[in-house]
Amino acid sequence: MPLGSVLQMLCSINYILNDEKLELKDITIFDGEQSEMTSQFESVRSENEFSQPVNNPQNAQNTYILEQQILKMVRTGDTEGLKKWTSNAPAVNGGILASEQLRQAKNTLVVLATLVSRAAIQGGMEADEAFSLSDAFIQRSERFNNLQQITNLQYNRVLDFADRMSSIRQGEKPTQLTISISNYVRRHISEKICVEDIARELFMSRPYLSAKFSREAGISLTDFILKQKTEEAKRLLRCSDKSAAAISSYLGFSSQSHVSRVFRKYSGKTPAEYRDKYQR
Repeated sequence: MPLGSVLQMLCSINYILNDEKLELKDITIFDGEQSEMTSQFESVRSENEFSQPVNNPQNAQNTYILEQQILKMVRTGDTEGLKKWTSNAPAVNGGILASEQLRQAKNTLVVLATLVSRAAIQGGMEADEAFSLSDAFIQRSERFNNLQQITNLQYNRVLDFADRMSSIRQGEKPTQLTISISNYVRRHISEKICVEDIARELFMSRPYLSAKFSREAGISLTDFILKQKTEEAKRLLRCSDKSAAAISSYLGFSSQSHVSRVFRKYSGKTPAEYRDKYQR
């Protein structure tokens, strides 16, 4: 993933966690934190696994099978399958990771974050993106103080990874033009994006760029930009408590009514209806 895309993604994560909108020039990346966190947690996980007796080998086998089913759906971007599976999901015993129930739920979320991010990487997601998303959700979980919030976050996070993987797999073997435009939109997702600006960036005329992109991607460039902004709005609605007005401003829309019209066009729901669906 280009550095600019990583930086813009970190800006989005900072907005979710800290309610602070940053420009690309405002941030600096520090390496190594994700690897250290994963290493430390897996050490604790291993100690707990070996310190707890396996009371029912059949339960352990069933848990492993269910875990593999979830990870496969994430890896392949099977969002519809994941939603259907979740609606009929059996109880899963994740092992004992803490003596206190809320801490147990948070520790289980960290385990799930590690497994799901690895599945996404195996499916084709850039490691930087997967680890950054994983970090953001783990940090968000630490702000919660009841089990239902943790449960909702677990579901939304896994669905978010699967949704992103679905987009990645739909874009297999893209052209150089579609890659360049996709990267540009990701870098500038929190800004007002004009086709003229993209054309200038790629040293093309607007009519030529629009026609070429439409032929290669099967969608108009304007629709592509608005769909990407809609997908980012969905993630913010699922994974943050930001208001529709705040999300509209963050994504560079002219007004809340504007983002509502665009959101309904590409998702079939209003922002409020979409959020209500995932926060029941």
